[in-house]
Amino acid sequence: MSRMKPSQSRFVDVRGLRYHVRTWGDPGQRPLWLLHGWMDMSASFQFLVDALRRDWFVLAPDWRGFGLSQRAAGGYWFPDYLGDLDALLRQLTPDAAVDIAGHSMGGNVANLYAGARPARVRRLALLEGFGLPRTAAEAAPMRYEKWLDELAQPPALKPYASLHAVAERLMRNNPRLTPQRAHFLAEHWAERDTDGQYILAADPAHKMVNPVLYRIEEAIACWQRIDAPVLWVWGDGEWMRKWFRSGEEDLAQRRAAFRDLREVTLADCGHMMHHDQPVELARVLEAFLD
Repeated sequence: MSRMKPSQSRFVDVRGLRYHVRTWGDPGQRPLWLLHGWMDMSASFQFLVDALRRDWFVLAPDWRGFGLSQRAAGGYWFPDYLGDLDALLRQLTPDAAVDIAGHSMGGNVANLYAGARPARVRRLALLEGFGLPRTAAEAAPMRYEKWLDELAQPPALKPYASLHAVAERLMRNNPRLTPQRAHFLAEHWAERDTDGQYILAADPAHKMVNPVLYRIEEAIACWQRIDAPVLWVWGDGEWMRKWFRSGEEDLAQRRAAFRDLREVTLADCGHMMHHDQPVELARVLEAFLD
């Protein structure tokens, strides 16, 4: 693995929580916000940052309850991520519209935020963060039932005997991940507990089902207000289409919601594109952002 660009950690108060924001580069350079996905963390973008060719001031928060950010005692509700992002932008990049690239869940936070605050986003790149699968109202009773069951018996995270075991788990999840990258990620992805084992640096409450159904109509209403040019970046592993469980008609409706949309598919790349093809992803992002 080539020499890594050094990062710095900053802790700020965000709506009553101690938030960790990892940064790379000179604060005098143009800012680029990178927003990680579910069960991930900010250091996950290291390989992408290393591949960026121009000088950026990159800011990547650990979402509440992930990485080094404080856990939320009352659980996790999706609108809170938008509130956290708004507070972070007001504190750390208050002066102008910014460029944002969000992966998976981070992309879904960003695409709603860009509709709620269109003046705050200059360019928006969505890395397989194009919304969630459609839901039907009939699913609500079972969703509430499952949530109540999980409140009564909260989920737990699996422990690992060593960081090596964590790295092996990461490589099983993503066969494209090299051992060097897997071991780097394991050092950030897991933390040692009081028994000397390693568990994910995440609140187990994130694994609880959301009792509130996702409503694609509401998301589309937000996307229609976005002023910024938008880039969809796909991996070629078909993960996104399988997860949607819907056909091209659904995707066409999502595409039509954006005023200025372009798409790129990365070859030999799964959902974790910032791990699989960071150099190609950096090239695509910088071409779009510039």
